[in-house]
Amino acid sequence: MIAVARFAVRRFLMATVFGGALMVPSVAAYADPLGLAQSGSGGLEVESDNGIEWRRNEQVLIARGNAVAKRGNSRVDADELRALYRDRDGQSEIYRIIATGNVKLSSETDVATGDQAIYDIDDAVVVLTGKDLRYKTPNETLTAEESLEYWETERMAVARGNAVAVADDRTLRGDVLTARFEAGKNGENELSRIDGDGNVTIRTSTDFVVGNQGVYDAKTGIATLVGSVKITRGENQLNGDRAVVDLNTGVSRLTANGNGDGKSRVRGLLVPEKDDENSPGQSGNGN
Repeated sequence: MIAVARFAVRRFLMATVFGGALMVPSVAAYADPLGLAQSGSGGLEVESDNGIEWRRNEQVLIARGNAVAKRGNSRVDADELRALYRDRDGQSEIYRIIATGNVKLSSETDVATGDQAIYDIDDAVVVLTGKDLRYKTPNETLTAEESLEYWETERMAVARGNAVAVADDRTLRGDVLTARFEAGKNGENELSRIDGDGNVTIRTSTDFVVGNQGVYDAKTGIATLVGSVKITRGENQLNGDRAVVDLNTGVSRLTANGNGDGKSRVRGLLVPEKDDENSPGQSGNGN
């Protein structure tokens, strides 16, 4: 029979339950704006409304009812939290956290939401699934329909399934979007680039650009799309292999593959503007 211990207290520090032996391994030498695996932030603190269940044989702790796990400036909120731990060198350490129901990961600057999250402490990776998958920084929002990943040490977010990235007034779409960040002067995430794979689209004030893959450089404001590229402006359309879109100026440039074999060329359909004054029905002197 599985040994079960229920704690009546609403809040406890996990290290206290194990006589100070429970550890959350540190994986980085710098602070990260989102993630429980960040170093130098002390123990992992858990609280819940409906108490905490300790299953010794299964090596799992379960917190139910507005459950919260906190470490440093980062926290995970959910209807239920399960912390899986293992014994290593005479100590117990958490290696995975499973959050279910109204999941929200947050820090002082960033927020990620979903229905369920699996947090791998060893690799410092969290995968969110369910509805309303969203990762938001002060300047960017990334959404998805299938899954949303955040890689803590790499400062990278991956959105899968009809992914959308909104940075300032710019919108990128694709089957998969990978947003890469750099550490700002205060340790916050600053967007460096976004890689798109599959049905990548970019919209400017005048053009709608489609390609198989794309890269958006947040520092220069320039996006490059490759593979079956189409640029549409009004009724006009240009087809090529590669497009460079300056999102600062709205200027798009389309090129062929450049290997000189003559098999790949830029092609376009240009529709002249209608001139009502010189239309066939109004030409001549009317006699």
